[in-house]
Amino acid sequence: MKRIMLYLATNLAVIVVLSITMRLLGIGSLLDQQGIDLNMNALLIYAAVIGFSGSLISLVISKWTAKHMTGAQVITSPANNTERWLVATVSEQAQQAGIGMPEVAIYNSPQPNAFATGMNRNNALVAVSSGLLQSMTQDEVEAVLAHEISHISNGDMVTMALIQGVVNTFVIVLSRVIGHLVDRTVFKTQRGHGPAFWITSIIAELVLGILASIIVMWFSRQREYRADAGAAHLVGANKMIAALQRLGMTSKEALPDQLNALGISGGRGGVSQLFMSHPRIEDRINALHQRQK
Repeated sequence: MKRIMLYLATNLAVIVVLSITMRLLGIGSLLDQQGIDLNMNALLIYAAVIGFSGSLISLVISKWTAKHMTGAQVITSPANNTERWLVATVSEQAQQAGIGMPEVAIYNSPQPNAFATGMNRNNALVAVSSGLLQSMTQDEVEAVLAHEISHISNGDMVTMALIQGVVNTFVIVLSRVIGHLVDRTVFKTQRGHGPAFWITSIIAELVLGILASIIVMWFSRQREYRADAGAAHLVGANKMIAALQRLGMTSKEALPDQLNALGISGGRGGVSQLFMSHPRIEDRINALHQRQK
């Protein structure tokens, strides 16, 4: 989940900066066609530039962002047996998966977690928390690493960047259309766009962005199932199931009730599941059991 949250936060920040910059430069005026109606061609180009720039820039700087936001320390020269084992295990799994050797890092957190990120499957980053190393057996850690290696091998970060770019584009287009309609029909602006257009557009963009995240999270959950299957192929389904069971126990103990829906172990069900980047632990385990039949 940390990988997705870091990416989405960066994507949102980039979009906000680009939107403000284009507005200050007067590029937003291209949305007016002869000062009366929206120029839909210009709007689509404008939205695509901002939408895909946000997701692609987030992807390009994802490794740098992840290292700085988590404080992850890349293992350049293993200092102990645990670090040597981590690097050796990731190297072996990377070879099995047919990808380049990722950077391996550890970040300080009591919460058992791990993530992989990077725009290139041959130049990625795999990071594990200190809590994960302390709370899991070696077989379970091996399965978690295999899960992250599968994310890299499947090109999940690139896939999510493209999906986010498409979603961003539609959100920007629809928010401007809503702003235009409100400005014309409610505030009766005849030419150009008044303050109501920009205020309504910003509010609509925030609301639509939240709704659009449901789509992104659905794709994220499907990629998690696929990464679990990839890990089962690399190290065996039993190890992956054991790792998930351990994550389920430790996550439930570590997270307060109000954050449970955001944890890797999943939430209580209902509407909250629509905004979860990961399926519930129980669903992931059941999916692996089905593969064994």
